[in-house]
Amino acid sequence: MKLHANARLSVKGRELLIARVEDARWSVMQAAEAAGITERTAHKWLARYRAEGAPGLLDRSSAPLRVANRTEERRVEAIAALRRLRMTGAEIGEVLGMALSTVSGILSQIGMGKLGRLGLEPAQHYECRIPGELIHIDVKKLGRIHQGAGHRVHGKRGRYNPQRTDAEGRVRKTVGWEFVHIAIDDATRLAYVEVLSDEKALTAIAFLARAVAHYKSYGSRWSSSSPITAAPTAQACMRSPAALWGSATCAHARAVPKPTARPVS
Repeated sequence: MKLHANARLSVKGRELLIARVEDARWSVMQAAEAAGITERTAHKWLARYRAEGAPGLLDRSSAPLRVANRTEERRVEAIAALRRLRMTGAEIGEVLGMALSTVSGILSQIGMGKLGRLGLEPAQHYECRIPGELIHIDVKKLGRIHQGAGHRVHGKRGRYNPQRTDAEGRVRKTVGWEFVHIAIDDATRLAYVEVLSDEKALTAIAFLARAVAHYKSYGSRWSSSSPITAAPTAQACMRSPAALWGSATCAHARAVPKPTARPVS
């Protein structure tokens, strides 16, 4: 329960006020003075207790029971119908001649504040039940942190990203990047992650080989026909000789269109 910000009495304080008046036979004036409230407030809580009992001592909502200018239900239905046509709040307000703030408030109340997939076809759900049936692969590029923590810990140490000039006279940054290669089995959500120095074809193929070996160690039945949702890796596999990986599986790897949604188990 949330108390009003300016409430002088908590629920326990109100119960004590009622006990002093009803049980100890204090006068309302004495009980109000002891509680630090006005006699009018004491009479209010006493009347609520006598009418409703203990629940009457709880705070009530300050929202009005009736709103004279509430939007009609037919107008709310019209707003909802236009929203299903994927119209924005401003467009709905212009069509119906209503203020944008009013339309936005109504959309939030009826749970249509965000468009999302509202008015579109249902998402294409899928679910792989066999471990190794589908593997998701992605690469995340992260900048290296030079010499560990920053200047707040070690103080000023000159240039954060040192530079060098190569033989061609081009300025090169020396800190560089790290590439986090991630593989996730769709059925079990088992992940395999490595931090490597680049995302070139040979590196991606070698990572895929180690990821497959990792999954096979857990009993996954990954085969040459198992799809991979990673276009760069799959294309690199198909362009490169199978001897680079030591297996014919690489030549059969293929990219799979990413489904729009995955069911929540």
